[in-house]
Amino acid sequence: MRIAISTGGGDAPGLNAVIRAVVLSAHTRGWQTYGIRRGYGGLLGDDGVMSLTPDKVRGITHLGGTILGTTNRGNPFRWVVRAADGTESELDRSDDLVAAFHASGFEALISIGGDGSLKIAYDLHRKGLPVVGIPKTIDNDVSGTLATFGFDTAVSTATEAIDKLHSTTESHERVMVVELMGRDAGWIALHSGIAASADVILLPEIPFDIAKVCAKIVAREQAGRHFSIVVVGEGARPLDGQALVLERRAAGTADRLGGIGSLVARGIAERTGKETRSLVLGHLQRGGSPTTFDRLLALRFGAAAVRAVADRAFGVMIGFNPPTLARVPLQDVIGRPKRVPLDSDTVLTARALGISLGD
Repeated sequence: MRIAISTGGGDAPGLNAVIRAVVLSAHTRGWQTYGIRRGYGGLLGDDGVMSLTPDKVRGITHLGGTILGTTNRGNPFRWVVRAADGTESELDRSDDLVAAFHASGFEALISIGGDGSLKIAYDLHRKGLPVVGIPKTIDNDVSGTLATFGFDTAVSTATEAIDKLHSTTESHERVMVVELMGRDAGWIALHSGIAASADVILLPEIPFDIAKVCAKIVAREQAGRHFSIVVVGEGARPLDGQALVLERRAAGTADRLGGIGSLVARGIAERTGKETRSLVLGHLQRGGSPTTFDRLLALRFGAAAVRAVADRAFGVMIGFNPPTLARVPLQDVIGRPKRVPLDSDTVLTARALGISLGD
């Protein structure tokens, strides 16, 4: 059997571990594995495909990124076409992709991605492609799985950064606002904020009142705590506003969120008179070597995907359902982003610790 792997969307620590697990698991069955470069671009004339042998995936489990490359503009249903004058438009090339897939002799596709990539995988499955999905995103916003690989590493990176900000923030008696990734889900902000002893955590799921944020900072000031750490998810929004967009959607891409950290910092400075700084941690959360948890989860996902292919269980995503993995129909995953439940024990823990959530 000849199987293909695709890595699409934003990168996440653990991608190479998945690739290695797929290649080695397939090799033990006598199968051949090929990697599609840059999302689906390798089948649509961009960079081609590469043969993946055990030798080619040796020593990559601990490496960040993906040896196949990835892109946020690789949707075959909205393929970006650039005209001679430089303008861009979108074209449905999904039929071209399906034809190229079959012409290459592939018998199964393992698609590694977040909600957007899994939606593409589902649509390709509806066109007849034998697809198995693997959930990948640092945002942890994919339904049907307790965790996505990459999330634990992103939380660890954010926690370490916030830990380091404590000393400088306290030394200068400032307020430090840290903006974290996550889009419309507050998983990274919530987990790293609690772990790093933040004083305020603002989540996309809970519209915040800047007056209540400032009240927390003033209360700390009156108690002799002359510094504060505020963690903000990039999709957080005030009670009377919307999430901020740094860059509107270009052809083939989604809106780029950002700027809420600076807005919150200005509001705090104006209302409290405290010296306030803001920091966007940005793509540091995507980089680096995956944690032990993410490595193991990624390896398990890859091996389980190959087992699903062997059972001809297509149109599913491999989900993490401790202590086991499950095959979740893709149709039950797409269009249902996983948000932070407001009654979850993690949210209740934050409140019990005295952390303000801005409400």
